[in-house]
Amino acid sequence: MPTPSPASLPIRRLTLRDLTACADLSEDRGWPREEHKWGFLLTAGKGYGIDDPEGGLVAACVVTEYGPWERPELGAVGMVLVAERHARQGVGRRLMRHVVSLMGTTPLTLHATANGRPLYEELGFKVTGRAEMVRGYFSPGGRRPQVATRAATAEDLPSILRIDEEVFGTDRTPLLARLPAFADQLRVAEDGGRIIGYAAAWPNMDTQVIGPLIARDTETAQALVTSLAAHSEGPLRTDIDVRHEELLAWAKESGLVSVAMNAVMTYGITELPGDWTRRFAPLTVAAG
Repeated sequence: MPTPSPASLPIRRLTLRDLTACADLSEDRGWPREEHKWGFLLTAGKGYGIDDPEGGLVAACVVTEYGPWERPELGAVGMVLVAERHARQGVGRRLMRHVVSLMGTTPLTLHATANGRPLYEELGFKVTGRAEMVRGYFSPGGRRPQVATRAATAEDLPSILRIDEEVFGTDRTPLLARLPAFADQLRVAEDGGRIIGYAAAWPNMDTQVIGPLIARDTETAQALVTSLAAHSEGPLRTDIDVRHEELLAWAKESGLVSVAMNAVMTYGITELPGDWTRRFAPLTVAAG
């Protein structure tokens, strides 16, 4: 019996049982295995994949939905991967078309590499922004930001959810409720006893990733990054919206270097909802 074409194989929902296969797929494409992140995304979002008859996965992706239950207002697409042996056979296009069809009229967003961007443009996604990934050993110099920060507590969650919904323009409770268990650190910035920003640092291989980074202004964002760095070992990484030029320049002055640039793309909307001026970095580019 002939081996079926990858383009004809069924697409199915992925679960945590597929974690190792997803990590294997990442490794196959030269990415880190990122098992911690895959586990988070497969529980906070919905994974879709195509099984390889010879074992493992042909392709995978994750969609994280935001807004009311069963009536999402935005879907973030990430971790779109096709095994090297099945690349350039239309598999990624088929998987993305499946996601677009499933989401119906729900707007979508994603962060695209230069390699992935042509496919997304073909499907109707438009570039609406850019994010710059910076990485390195943080060493702050000059004046320290004069904003009070502290470790977040369970009592802070309602305030964090409220600020996050203002900034992102939609409710992200299912994602953020998992953040304390996912992250090594979750910190808030305060002014007069009122929370004016929050940020997390979570482990990704040998790096601490800072995200989300939500703040009233640039100085508050700097204070949150500085406080997270003070309680972290090893290199830091974050993906900063390029419109935040002052924060990017400060991060580079503090030892982080640019390692990649991604296009922020949307489908069904001309720009992301919410207040970009307070949205400095996503939790991860795979989930917004």
